[in-house]
Amino acid sequence: QVQSVESGGGLVQPGGSLRLSCVVSASYFSQVTMGWYRQLPGQQHDAVARVTNDGRTTYADSVQGRFTISRDNTKNTLYLQMTNLKPEDTAVYYCNTAPTSIINWGRGTQVTVSS
Repeated sequence: QVQSVESGGGLVQPGGSLRLSCVVSASYFSQVTMGWYRQLPGQQHDAVARVTNDGRTTYADSVQGRFTISRDNTKNTLYLQMTNLKPEDTAVYYCNTAPTSIINWGRGTQVTVSS
């Protein structure tokens, strides 16, 4: 069964930075578009950013210019570098295939932006 394990979240002050990582146990990882999503309690997963298998990136307007998505296909790992964090970025962050999520959702990693 394909799994994703997210890490790197935490508590950070507004304006701070975090780097999230996600390891995916899928043999097809290098062949598919991957994305980061975030979720608030009781709400659906919202797309934040995605990267194609050849490195083309797309971002939600709310994070454009502040977040950078990248991948290491040799390690089956997806990254999200987040800078200039804002309180409204507070959420649980997940990775999955994009634009359609086909992997069972992992536990995610909590990001809290607060002073």
